[in-house]
Amino acid sequence: MAVAPLFLRTFMLAAMVHAAALPARAEQAGASAVKWQSAATELKKLVPEIYAYPERLDNTVGHESDLLRAERLAIETERDLFLYAEKVALALADHHASLNRSSKQSFALVPTYADMWVEVQDGAYVISSVRRGSPAAGAGIAAGNMLVAVNGTPAAEAVAAFWDALGYEPDDERRGYAARLLANGRQGGDRKLTVRDAAGAETALTLPTLYDAPMPERSAVTVEERGGVPIIRIGNSLGDIDTVTAFDAAMAAASVAPEIVIDLRETPSGGNTSVARGIMGWFVDTPTPYQEHRLRADAEPMGITRSWRELVSPRGTARYAGCVTVLVGRWTGSMGEGMGLGFDAMGADVVGTLMAGLLGAIEQFTLPESGIRISLPIERMYHVDGTPREDFVPAETATTCPVASTWESVGGEPGFRR
Repeated sequence: MAVAPLFLRTFMLAAMVHAAALPARAEQAGASAVKWQSAATELKKLVPEIYAYPERLDNTVGHESDLLRAERLAIETERDLFLYAEKVALALADHHASLNRSSKQSFALVPTYADMWVEVQDGAYVISSVRRGSPAAGAGIAAGNMLVAVNGTPAAEAVAAFWDALGYEPDDERRGYAARLLANGRQGGDRKLTVRDAAGAETALTLPTLYDAPMPERSAVTVEERGGVPIIRIGNSLGDIDTVTAFDAAMAAASVAPEIVIDLRETPSGGNTSVARGIMGWFVDTPTPYQEHRLRADAEPMGITRSWRELVSPRGTARYAGCVTVLVGRWTGSMGEGMGLGFDAMGADVVGTLMAGLLGAIEQFTLPESGIRISLPIERMYHVDGTPREDFVPAETATTCPVASTWESVGGEPGFRR
């Protein structure tokens, strides 16, 4: 019997081994796909169960559109799971819902990495606020301008395509959400926008995102004086306990002034309640409620709501007895919004534009078999008078403090407008 040459026998053996390995590899790949699909299914179940705003969900399909369902069933890798989870977060149209991971194709986080606020008014995409010192402001974009196109596509068509890709029919609130993401760009690459000014002139602009052109770094607390009134500006530092020490130092110098202004308009990333209570503790002499929490999960299935009020306690320093004006705007986010409500409850004039309107208090959940974490609002937040935090409307004019009430609340020397 003829014997095959050595090289041919080696090739034949390798082919046999490879053929034997194919079913094993296919089995491993199949098991891996099941693992990631199972994690995605857990996410699909989680959102309707714990999300604090169930009325925002499309309950006819349990929040998951047909397109998202098909994508979930096709998941094979951890990256596929990430892309599905990212779309689940986007489908909520909630700037407070996010993942701990991102890619260059992920949309910028709003409001932290946003420099313009876009909303729908009478069918048009209106830029209602622009962040001072940002690329958008530097390009001459101003509040009241219209967003006409994104990457050469008319704004309305770009927004429609955003929701078509997720399989949902949007209302104006969801259209505004998508427009903000499109206008503020992705985490890699420039934005190509067409903007129309008040005179009707259209300008095509190419702008970097705040990932490539970050906002100027600000100290945790800075103080300037105008008209004899100290203006204490708090940077994007409400998550840093050292901010309390810096605020204490500012107040030690400002506490003799008959009135002060506290500027919260550059706090988009929120923070923690310890910092907020540390700051607000200067303005109470007894434990005082500043916000209310309501936890949805405890209300089901019997409708027994768990709610509680959070208190600000005196710091042990002398209570500031002067008049307080607080400035807020679209880049006052989450914990900054809670402080705005708290100061309002304590009798301060809270002045400016609408705040970021971030929904509730968030908690992180880790998806099974992965390090992917999703942050979701699980508590609703309220003013102590019962107003939902996201519905709070600041005053247009300071009325209580003698000097601040002479300033224009929008525009004006103190810079009430971003």
